[in-house]
Amino acid sequence: MTETEPLVPPGAAFFPVNAPGPTRKYAFVLVPGFTLLAFSSAVEPLRIANQLSQQPLYQWRLLSDGGKAITASSGISVCTDGPLAPPPRDTRLFVCAGNAPRAAAAPAIVALVQRHARFGGTVGGICTGAVALAKAGLLTDTPFTLHWENQPAFCEDFPELTPCASMFEITPRLMTCGGGAASTDMMIALIAQDHGAEFAAMVSEMCLRKVMVGEEGAQRSPLSVLLRSRNPGLIAIVARMKAHLEDPLPLSELVRASGYSRRHVERMFLSVLGETPGDFYRGLRLDHGRNLLSTTDMPLIEVAVACGFSTVAHFSKSFRARFGMAPTKFNRSRKR
Repeated sequence: MTETEPLVPPGAAFFPVNAPGPTRKYAFVLVPGFTLLAFSSAVEPLRIANQLSQQPLYQWRLLSDGGKAITASSGISVCTDGPLAPPPRDTRLFVCAGNAPRAAAAPAIVALVQRHARFGGTVGGICTGAVALAKAGLLTDTPFTLHWENQPAFCEDFPELTPCASMFEITPRLMTCGGGAASTDMMIALIAQDHGAEFAAMVSEMCLRKVMVGEEGAQRSPLSVLLRSRNPGLIAIVARMKAHLEDPLPLSELVRASGYSRRHVERMFLSVLGETPGDFYRGLRLDHGRNLLSTTDMPLIEVAVACGFSTVAHFSKSFRARFGMAPTKFNRSRKR
């Protein structure tokens, strides 16, 4: 893999780094449909680190299958530096994926990741890049994450693996993040490991991110925010609903666990959410089904069962009522 000179752009702000050590190398594998926000959010902290220190702290290259330009999910094409090739062992190799997560499982990409890990290199996944790591057999018994939107489909494809809800996960040889702003948070945490928390905090300031270096929260907002309510009983019931999409609980059990009366629970759902508990629960299950139809190739019967429907006919009727089209038609439109 041909080396390029590290980029050290000029800038007004300056933060000295004493004894920086050798330049740390990154290689980003761009996958068709990768998320441009997640990718740029990972690269820019490295550029800012070089700019702030006025030293070549980091060097990066972009790779793709065949070395061609890759089109992001936004329709913007990004040129790469060359084709897939084994990077030096001291390179951190990241797979950048996005709205088409299975593109990350291309054999050539999986083989590259497997080889780099086998020879002692560090590998990572950005957004849905964890799919490549899973295919490479690298996620067993280690914490990892990917974007929350794609976690249901990932769990169907890899039932033996359980992603974390965190923004990012870093271990000595493997790192993953959910994409978006989480890419920046992960890279700032890595910069803190390399050059100290104070320097990383300054990089964070340059990114206009007022976050505590090294602290990673959950990807999703708390249920209290999403439901626009702090009522602990309502939050507890919805949490149980979300945990039992495949095996729906009867309302009587949800009510009993909440400690409220059935009538009180019904009034609470109507006043806060504008729906009965049953309608709200069905909506959660159908939204889960829509996600699976969008991101997997699961047969319709398997999607129906995964959403707690005993028959395809019942699932299809409910799906049409919520989304205005049959699930078969929705699935075809998504794959054009």
